[in-house]
Amino acid sequence: MISAKNIHKYYNELHVLKGVNMVVNKGEIVSIVGASGAGKTTLLQIFGTLDKASESEDTSLVINNTSVESLSQKALAKFRNEHLGFIFQFHQLLPEFTALENVCIPAYIKGTSEQEASEKAKKLLDFLGLSTRLNHKPGELSGGEQQRVAVARALINDPLLVLADEPSGNLDSTSATQLHQLFFELRDAFGYTFIIVTHNDELANMADRKITITDGQVSS
Repeated sequence: MISAKNIHKYYNELHVLKGVNMVVNKGEIVSIVGASGAGKTTLLQIFGTLDKASESEDTSLVINNTSVESLSQKALAKFRNEHLGFIFQFHQLLPEFTALENVCIPAYIKGTSEQEASEKAKKLLDFLGLSTRLNHKPGELSGGEQQRVAVARALINDPLLVLADEPSGNLDSTSATQLHQLFFELRDAFGYTFIIVTHNDELANMADRKITITDGQVSS
């Protein structure tokens, strides 16, 4: 699913990632842990094509047999929309839209018809236990409900890969546990691949594999 080789990232003189090599298989749930500032989120952003690795000899990033660093900006945006899903610590839902409308937005960007997008979004929200909350706006939902809407939004285009950055960091312990269990239910039901950056030891240890980033390098 992902093959990353010799990933470096510089911000001016600051060397954040120092030659990261990583392989993630289809259907895996991989957690990435490490101290603040170790480079976890930077690596996740590169995997999500939201940022680019710094040019370096033999650097490559291949996602589902596509060499993403060779894509044009337009092709990269299309690839990101169609094949990658994102879940953030803060749900990033648009407050003026309902739960259903928020979930549909990536599908509309892809060019999916309103009817097809709505039907798919309703199925996802029903799977996530939100069938009675379709027409509620984010301010009318609990924190756990808002994050489940964000999960549905991440899945609406059937992504190859779901990237989550501290997905339970803004939730109470009960909602966090429910979200963690949900990731595994989604993987088992639909075969999604997850890469999750987290400081939550429970979630990190539940993953199929836990990868530790120390000072910009994979240490375990």
